[in-house]
Amino acid sequence: MPTELDVTTAVQFVNRLTPEHIKQLWQMYQGEWWSRGRRIEDVRRAVQHSDVVFAFCDSETGRLAAFARVLTDFVYKAVIFDVIVERAYRHLGLGRTLLEGITCHPALLFVEHIELYCRPELIPFYEQWGFTADLGNLDFMRKTQKMLTSSIRLAEPGPTRQSRTA
Repeated sequence: MPTELDVTTAVQFVNRLTPEHIKQLWQMYQGEWWSRGRRIEDVRRAVQHSDVVFAFCDSETGRLAAFARVLTDFVYKAVIFDVIVERAYRHLGLGRTLLEGITCHPALLFVEHIELYCRPELIPFYEQWGFTADLGNLDFMRKTQKMLTSSIRLAEPGPTRQSRTA
């Protein structure tokens, strides 16, 4: 297993996931309280529709070792989601490497607010990059709804019918 000193040679950065990486990401999600139960089809769609993907793969095996994704308008807001490191690769500095990559990414350098949400015990970790839990008069809000993709299949867009008039 690599040490933190040689982690940069032990992994390689990728910004697109293969179908095998999607499966590995889904497996990683199943081991976490916050993502357990996600369906692989939904994971595939979430990654596909993310604006920026950050991942590290084992240089020897190609196996997914760490992942994060960002949704952004590239001007005002960017939100970091799903920061996750495979258990076998934890304590090597990959979480730190992910955050460095995200906060220094050229496409995100001029975004006014980069945001994320995390458990209280992770606040000190994220504060190293300037994140703060002190949002002044702002409160985090959420509306939870049933995911339609879990119960129905979305139809692929096809040609539209033109109406005929007599």
